[in-house]
Amino acid sequence: MADRGLKELYIDELKDLYSAENQLVKALPKMAKAATSPDLRAGFEGHFEQTKGHVQRLETIFEKLGESPKGKKCTGMEGLIEEGAEAIKEYEHELLDAALIGAAQRVEHYEMAGYATVSAFAGELGESEHVSLLNKTLQEEKQTDEKLSKLAGDINARAKQGRETADEDEKLGARKRSRNAA
Repeated sequence: MADRGLKELYIDELKDLYSAENQLVKALPKMAKAATSPDLRAGFEGHFEQTKGHVQRLETIFEKLGESPKGKKCTGMEGLIEEGAEAIKEYEHELLDAALIGAAQRVEHYEMAGYATVSAFAGELGESEHVSLLNKTLQEEKQTDEKLSKLAGDINARAKQGRETADEDEKLGARKRSRNAA
């Protein structure tokens, strides 16, 4: 009875991840299009291809379980994607890229938690082949997070520099207006 309960929870969590990954497949091209950094854009495009593979791995697991992956909407991912969409509307240039990286890292951390959880469930249920597939995806999510962290160093520095430059331009403009008024 306890195994049956854990298996149901496992399947439910897999469905949540399946929904999350499919939402991400739709969101990543929008994030790539919005990115101003060529490196960040390429990163999103690469992760888009990788995410399609994550969906396929989950479909393989569902097939082996004899279950449908449909029937659940991941509201957590929906919220994270909405935050990324808000950033696209609110920011531009380097600040937009910094905000996109922040949104993408929140997504990666959410996915890493989900994959670690289902991998543990699969191990407990004796599904060693599932564990292997899930851990492969987990490793790819971790690598993506590391790549985002590396990109963030440069992009955040440029975002800071851009803000400082904008502040200096604003002060210079105010001084010119003050001189012209006098």
